[in-house]
Amino acid sequence: MPETERLILRRSRRADIPELFKFLGDPTAMQHTHTDKTLRECQRRVMVHEWRRRRDGCAPWVVIRREDGQIIGWGGLYEDPFDPGWDFEIGYYFRPDVWGHGYASELVHAALDVADLKLRLPEVWAMAHPENGGSKRVLEKAGFQSCRHLPDRNRLLFCRPRPIE
Repeated sequence: MPETERLILRRSRRADIPELFKFLGDPTAMQHTHTDKTLRECQRRVMVHEWRRRRDGCAPWVVIRREDGQIIGWGGLYEDPFDPGWDFEIGYYFRPDVWGHGYASELVHAALDVADLKLRLPEVWAMAHPENGGSKRVLEKAGFQSCRHLPDRNRLLFCRPRPIE
């Protein structure tokens, strides 16, 4: 189970779904991305990703704050089964009350370790809404560069090649 200084990152469990739905189903928390409209939709999304972990070697983790054991986010490295064709990307979703505390940066670095050291991917993608300045900063600090605007999605596509060894 991967860990960072302040986070525990683990596989998703069915028992996590109600807590994850509190923010994955919250239109304010998910204002720049997809919002799960029902608990069942959230369960399907999380469990399909978890099923894909066996095939792909990665999937979003449940993000737990070490200091109090609370689930505060969901994300990591994955190949999105609901939006195929983008290869491996990094995504992260957090409760609004923990935004701005650096947790996304910790998660992104852990996900990049999987991409670089375990899967040895030549490149990793990420997307951010043009108005989501916090997400853009997280990606840029992690070494991503803005590649292009995707007008059909109103997203900025970021890319990061694997560092030369």
